[in-house]
Amino acid sequence: MTSPLAPFLALCGSFALSWLLTGRVLAYLRRKAILDHPNDRSSHSIPTPRGGGWGVMLTLLPAWTLIAMTADHPLRALPILAGTVALMAVSWMDDRRGLGPAPRFLAQIAAVVAGLAALPGGALPGGPLPGDGLVFQGLLPFWADRLVAAVGWLWFVNLFNFMDGIDGLAGGEAASIGAGLALVATLAALDPALALYGLAAAGAALGFLVWNWHPAKLFMGDVGSVPLGFTLGWLLLVLAASGLWVAALLIPAYFLADATVTLLRRLVEGKKVWQAHREHFYQKATQRGRSHAQVVRLVLALNAALLLLAVASLALGWVVLPAGAAAVVLLLALLARPVRAAA
Repeated sequence: MTSPLAPFLALCGSFALSWLLTGRVLAYLRRKAILDHPNDRSSHSIPTPRGGGWGVMLTLLPAWTLIAMTADHPLRALPILAGTVALMAVSWMDDRRGLGPAPRFLAQIAAVVAGLAALPGGALPGGPLPGDGLVFQGLLPFWADRLVAAVGWLWFVNLFNFMDGIDGLAGGEAASIGAGLALVATLAALDPALALYGLAAAGAALGFLVWNWHPAKLFMGDVGSVPLGFTLGWLLLVLAASGLWVAALLIPAYFLADATVTLLRRLVEGKKVWQAHREHFYQKATQRGRSHAQVVRLVLALNAALLLLAVASLALGWVVLPAGAAAVVLLLALLARPVRAAA
């Protein structure tokens, strides 16, 4: 049985540990001169330590391990924890030496394929579900359900990395997803471990944000953004497989929309979609006069509205989706507009 103090410990304990570890990581990165130097695709103007994601992930891994050990089905998270460690190792090598797209992508595919066993209805046991554990709720046969889920999961891993481009954005989104998922899972009376995983992710992200809010003292780097995308993607798929697919779409809707629309636009224009660029809506907003903090505040405000809609979806179902889509489109349009200079 979950202790009444568990949610508080998951959130506040993760926050405190992440804040402390990220500060230590910052000192190490400065001492070793591990810096992200500005270039024509950057959104910063001075060399800044990169690799702060170590503070987040060295908080999240032990927190999730403890949660898994006390859960009804402790083996369920094992492939996720193992995949997270593997992605951290490969991503850190990429941060330090710059790997090509092939080894990064192969590592992500391997982690996602292994992680499919941790989905409800997979090879490993899971908690009680209102449905049959299919992500797409029976619209597809089991093999197709898992195939499409794997492709979506792989895309989420990469889009989370793509969207880590200005101070505070990835950390703010991770905190929003973790906290939002925890609230929805609790209200829907799902496996308590799911809410604890979300709260631990939110706390770890908030502890990192203390150091990463504009002007950032350090950046997350791939060592943080890639495994965060992997772990949060798993939680969202579990939520969808539990029958709450509307909430699973709404909670991360801004990241999904910005990254997907940008990718499709670059594909149409014949550009290399795997290359770094400054064409996301949030990046264009900073180029057109908004500060990093202003953009992130707008995204967080949208996330709060999306969370309210996700909660409403527990009673109303899919009918709240048009309102969520409209809210996302309005923010994308706002970010694309130049900021008027003061008279």
